[in-house]
Order: sequence, then structure tokens, then C-alpha cells
Amino acid sequence: MRIALVSEHASPLAPLGGVDAGGQNVHVAALARALALRGHEVTVYTRRTEPGRADRRAMAPGVTVEHVPAGPAEPISKDRLLPYMPEFAAYLHHRWAADRPDVVHAHFWMSGHAALLAAEPMGVPVVQTYHALGTVKRRWQGAADGSPPERIGIEREIGRRAQAVIATCTDEVRELSAMGVPHGKIAVVPCGVDLGLFRPDGPVAPRGDRPRILSIGRLVPRKGVDTIIRAMCETPGAELIIAGGAPGEEEADRLATLADACGLADRVRLIGSVARGDVPALMRSADVVVTVPWYEPFGMVPLEAMACGVPVVASAVGGHLDTVAGCGVLIPPRRPRALARVLGDLLARPDLRAALAAAGVRRARARYGWATVAARTEAVYREAILGRLGRLAVVGG
Repeated sequence: MRIALVSEHASPLAPLGGVDAGGQNVHVAALARALALRGHEVTVYTRRTEPGRADRRAMAPGVTVEHVPAGPAEPISKDRLLPYMPEFAAYLHHRWAADRPDVVHAHFWMSGHAALLAAEPMGVPVVQTYHALGTVKRRWQGAADGSPPERIGIEREIGRRAQAVIATCTDEVRELSAMGVPHGKIAVVPCGVDLGLFRPDGPVAPRGDRPRILSIGRLVPRKGVDTIIRAMCETPGAELIIAGGAPGEEEADRLATLADACGLADRVRLIGSVARGDVPALMRSADVVVTVPWYEPFGMVPLEAMACGVPVVASAVGGHLDTVAGCGVLIPPRRPRALARVLGDLLARPDLRAALAAAGVRRARARYGWATVAARTEAVYREAILGRLGRLAVVGG
């Protein structure tokens, strides 16, 4: 199968940890590799962000990344990319007219917008994964939502026109149905985890004698890292390591200021971005990994921690309801006192941490390896190519 993955702002080659570089980048890169291992020819189309960057670059055997000239060749916030999508789509249409894919899989709403503009005239089926929905973002962020005003309307239109829509968790199915996406188009296929990289055995990052709590991911307000800092006021003796972002970024500075104001400067450390290959060792050094965003379309961090055999505390939102429930601790978002109570209990009970860790490893291995995710994604592609829009297989709930 010749597969085109469209990921307009999230390049699989981008370093992680920036404001617009996180789980989607990991997902697209890992899915592309896993599909190629199944014998498919995969091309990932992403916007060119640097002048002089090669048009095409081999990423892995069977996987090529193609940089699309759309807008200036410089980094641009994803919230400002919509005006360049017609140019992006025109490039895709030209390329696919000469080298037609069997299926297009668009990642994020603007990718779906461009993919449909390019693929529909030539009858190429489009599969859509949103990764995040404008309705949910607007609900939680309100006036702070910087998305273009057209986003929600375009997302609804994509859901009606795409041959299939892949939701990454069961909670997303409800949101998509409320948007008017036909239920028979929706398949649940979760994000995956690299079980070779994220595993319980392996190197452990250096640490001291204090109990270690780890937060890792992009530093944006919705990730709720300030909730963890406030919970540390009632978690004496423990240290909090915050990985992600970089000094000087607005959210990193805000969190550092909050830690100082709470008298936690000696127990809260912001260490910036961590190389992907070093993340498992950092996770294995923690007693608990905490991820408490206000909302989360899927959430790859808890899954990676589970695969490393580290107990997880997560907010009871989005994909966490599938991945963490039953093998970690779920709490309401934006509740620092509730989080402090849970952390106090976990840190005082090594037996409970061990039980949660073992349960997490079992679930990660049973449901979320990329080989399994790629096989289920391939099944959706085949249904879309054949035009069969019956109830698609649900995986990962």
C-alpha cells in the first residue's frame, strides 16, 4: 500500500519539547515506521520550516519525509498556519497527480483540510485523526484559545467528508458524535508506545535520596504543571522534576516563579527538554510520574511511564480514561489538594506503587505496542479504500 501521512505542523523529524512539538510528532514518526515494517511505502508530508532544507529525506527504511513549501520557510505557530493551507494543498495535489497514493491519513485539522482539498478531486480516500478538537479546546481555554475562528466549522466539515475518522480514545467518540460525525465512520485506534525503548529494565538517571515526582511534556498552561507545584506544598520531603520546554519560555518562567513563591525552589527543578533516548532513564528514576492536564486528547506520557514500570497519577480526562484507569490513579484536573493526598499515599506505600507499576506494564504490552496499533490502523485504511463505512473495529478502550 502507498500511504501518505499529512502532518502540516508536526514534523516527525522535529526535536521534542517545544510549544508545538510533542505527542503528535512522536505518533506520526512511530506510526510511519510501524506501517513501513508491515511492508507499506510511507511518505510523510510536513511544512518546510527552514530555508535550504532538503525537499525529501529518508527517515527510516520505507519512510520518506517530504517538506512542503507553504508559507515562509521558518517556524510559525500552528494557530497561524491556516492561510497557508491552500498552498499546502496545491502542492499535495500536484505531487499526488503524478504519484498517486492509495490512501491519505491526515493528522490534525489543518492537515485534513489540505488533504481533502488535494485528494477529493482525484478520488483518493482520506482518513482523519484530529489529535485535538477545537470544541474541547474552546471549552477549557475560552478566550485564551488562539485557534482561528474557522477551526470548529472546518473540523465538522472534515468529519463529514473524510472516508473514516480515527479517534484515539473512547471519550473522543462522544465528542465526534456531538459534532455530527457519522458514527459508522469512527474507529477507535489508540496511540502507541515504543516497547523496545520504554521498558522497566535499563539505565536509571541519577537521583538523590528524596522521593522523586516527575512531570514531563510540553510546557503550556493546559498541561496543569502548576497544579503539581501547588500539590508539592503538601508533599513534604519530595522533589519535583519538570522536564520539557526551555528557560526563557513564558510558561517555564511562570512555573519557576510559582515554585519560588511557594517556597519550593529547593525541591522543584525545571530541567528543560530531554532527548528522546534519555526519557526512559529519567522515568525509571521517578517514584511517581504525574500528568494532570485540564484536558488531553490521548496522553502519551502516562503510557510511556506505564511501559517503564513507573506508577502514574493522571487527571481523569480524555485518553487517560482508557489507558490509566485500573492500573494508575485518576484524579480531577486542577485539584492540587486531591493530588497531594494521592501522592502522600503512594509515596508512603511501596507495595501499592509496585502493584500499579506491574499493572501498567501488563496493559502497555497487551494493548499499546506500535505493531498492534499499525495493524489496526491498516485495517481502517483498507475499509476506507473499499468504501465500507460500517461499524469499524474499536481498539484500546
